[in-house]
This record gives sequence, C-alpha cells and structure tokens, in this order.
Amino acid sequence: MGVLSGLEPQRVFYYFEEITRIPHGSGNVERISNYLVDFAKKHKLFYLQDELKNVIMIKEASIGYEKEPPVILQGHMDMVAVKKPDCNIDMRTEGLKASVCGDRVYAEGTSLGGDDGIAVAYALALLESDTIRHPRLEVVITVDEEVGMDGAREIDLSMLKGKRMLNLDSEDEGIFLTGCAGGVRQKCSLVLNREKRTGAAFEITVGGLLGGHSGGEIHKERGNAISLLARVLWRLTRKLSVSLLEAEGGLADNAIPRESRAVVVIDEGERAAFEELVRSTEEEAVEELAGKDSKVFIRASKIGEGAYLCATAADTGRAAGFLWALPNGVQAMSADIAGLVETSLNQGILKYQENILTVELSLRSSVESAKRALAERVAAITGLSGGTYTLSGDYPGWKYRVHSPLREKMTAIYEEMYGEKPKVEAIHAGLECGLLANKIKDLDCVSIGPQISDIHTTEETLSISSTARVWEFLLKLLETKDIVPGRQNEA
Repeated sequence: MGVLSGLEPQRVFYYFEEITRIPHGSGNVERISNYLVDFAKKHKLFYLQDELKNVIMIKEASIGYEKEPPVILQGHMDMVAVKKPDCNIDMRTEGLKASVCGDRVYAEGTSLGGDDGIAVAYALALLESDTIRHPRLEVVITVDEEVGMDGAREIDLSMLKGKRMLNLDSEDEGIFLTGCAGGVRQKCSLVLNREKRTGAAFEITVGGLLGGHSGGEIHKERGNAISLLARVLWRLTRKLSVSLLEAEGGLADNAIPRESRAVVVIDEGERAAFEELVRSTEEEAVEELAGKDSKVFIRASKIGEGAYLCATAADTGRAAGFLWALPNGVQAMSADIAGLVETSLNQGILKYQENILTVELSLRSSVESAKRALAERVAAITGLSGGTYTLSGDYPGWKYRVHSPLREKMTAIYEEMYGEKPKVEAIHAGLECGLLANKIKDLDCVSIGPQISDIHTTEETLSISSTARVWEFLLKLLETKDIVPGRQNEA
C-alpha cells in the first residue's frame, strides 16, 4: 500500500506516487520515459519514444465518440529536483518520500514534482480506463521543460490529428491560461587570475529566503541569494583587500535562489571592518525585505587561517562588480494587462570552480524585442567585465487566441459545474504551448491544472481536493460532445 493509496481520485494518485518513486529531475529522464513506454505496451497503446526520450501515446476514441475531434493532452515528465541542505536523498538515483498533511501532498526534504508529475498522472489514469468516455486522446509528454523546453522544441508532432490541446502544466485551479511569456537562458563566465595568499578564511552565507518560481513568483520581489551575496562582495572589495576562494548559490536558473555562500581570504587585521560591512549589509537587507522575505540573514564566520590559492584581490573586485551590476527581478510590467510582469531576469545559479566564475540566468518577456534587449544588456555587462556568455533554450511566447472554441467550451462547462466563470489569464512563466503551436497549424490550446503551491522549492505542495475537482472537470470536458446530431461541427 502506498502513502497516497487512500486518496481520491485513486488512480490519479496511484500513478502520481509511482512517478515520485522514479528519479526524474531535468536531464535525468530516461527511467521515467521508459516507464511511460512500458505503460503503453502494457495497455496496448500506440506509442512513440524519440531520441530525446519524449513520449507520445495514443488511445482511440471510445464507442460513440469516433467522430469527435481528437484532444491532445500535454505535460512534461521532468521536475525541478531541489532538496534541503540536511536531506540525504540522492535525487539522481533515489525516489521521493511522498507524505500527506491535511489536504496537501508534499515530499519530505525535497521538491514534490507536482509540476508536472500531476499532468502525467492524469494522462495515465485516463489512458488506462475502459469506462471513461472520450474522443481520440493524443498524449504528449516532453522532456526537460524546466531547463529550456528542449523536448518541446525538438519533438515531431506531424503524426497527430488533434487541433485542440489541453496543457496540464498550470498550478492555479479555476484559472484558464491562454498566453505566456517567452524566455531564454543565459550563462555568463569570467576567468579569474589566481595567486597564493596567506590570511584568514571567512565563509559568508546568505539564507533564510523563501525562493520560488522565477516566472510565477518574481513579482513578489523576494530576495535573491545570489544578488545579495554580490552586494556583500562588492562592498567588501571596495573597502578591503579580499580574495575569492569559493562561491556557489542556487539550484536552477528558473528558481529564485534561497541560499548562497562564498569563502574569501582577508588579512586578520581587517577582520573588524570586514564583519562590520557584512553586519550593516544584513541590516539593510532585513529592512528592505520586511514583509517580503522577513527571515533573510547574511552571516560571516572564520573557518581557517593559512595559505590559499585564490582569486587575486583585483579579479575578486572585478567579479564582485560584475555580479552586482547584473540586473535581477522585474524589469517591466505589462501596459496591457494589469498586474502582469512583462519582462524579468532571475540570477539562478552561481558557481566558482578552479578559476572560472559562472552565473546562469533565466530571462523572460512577453515582448520578443524586450527579451532580446535584456539579453544584450547582460552581454554588454559581461563583456565589459572581461567575460563571455552563451544563450540556450530560447522559446517563443504563446500569443492569446481571440477566437477559441476550446476555451469557450471549457468556460461553459466550468460555469455549469461550479456556478461561476473561470478566470482567463496570461502568465509570465513559460509554457510549452508557444513552441507546440508552431508545430501544429491553427492549434487551439488552453492550460489548466490543480492547485500547487511553492513549486520548484522544498515547500512544494499539491492540493488533494483540487486534484479531484480538476479530474472531474477533465472527465466532464472529455465526455461532452462537440458534434450534435443534425449540426455540423464548428471546430
């Protein structure tokens, strides 16, 4: 018996728990992809698995639905795999420890992968059933969505018949998403000269932050641990002779980093000034983030004394200036949709290994030219700092469709079931719909999903009751025919 075996809908949570037992962080999807293939074989479904490990599964229409327009169900199989510092789970080789608290499913010490494991679970529960009424179902499960939508970019959908698609990668029940921002990843690197230096080694740690999804929660202006660390380092290098020994922060470019650290070497005689600069910067951060990220801390502690091979003081200052000059957070708000972020940047991953400092960024915008301009600005700062950069994972935005029979049908069913209209919105976070719409002419698409909180963090939770309601909505949507006897289908 699984931990989730008593939850409803039973088959959805059965498959969701099965998925949590398989390591499936981005870039580590072979096992989950093969699991889907084995599922298709077991249930005698047509399937395709491409070289990237994307999987397509098809189930023909149930009796009486043969003339209905096919429906594409789409989600991704990878998750943002993050864990708490004291968690000893190896997320590349071990599954998650799913647990239940009240109405919420969570994973002990790690992210849950509700984004987007629940989409896969919904799809498998639909595909295995012999009693659910539905048109032809074309299930598309992509790889590595969380690190640039590589699977959606390369997948071949030419064999699909559907012209309407349900993307199941949304985290807010009752909201129909019909547009999203485009994005790109930018990785910047600086080579730092090193020398041997004798002095005191101090570790600077930034923590206590909430983090969150860099698309869905960037507007909350939470603290970014990498940006805060850059602020400290910049101030230290302006006043003292500081040499960088180690630096790291963040776990994914599209997750707002909660923690960062650096080890620097200073002269023991400058310790008092060093500690005062760290303390004063923490005070400012606490004041500025009050009400947004109130548990932030910046601390320094001595960890050793001796001779170290570290970056020169001059290059440490150059690196600190580069990091502190990089933009971060919301860059522009939409002039068309109140409250919608138009353009943003997230400093997601920081590393200093041997003599190379790298920072990985996630850039987003619903205006393509603004996205390009932001990438150019980062490139200019990097170049002026003596560094280089690469761009990857570029994906287009998803433009709102004025006439959408699918959205109209879904809205009518939602009103019938719940007595109120759903919200129809666009979001700043990225979805695969834009890429897939470029592959299927005149694709009519809406994104929905159950309530998931704090995605991409170790506090991620999936609402059990919301999962059940969205399941019931899916069943009603699929069983409601588009073709009425005596009337030509308008879709």
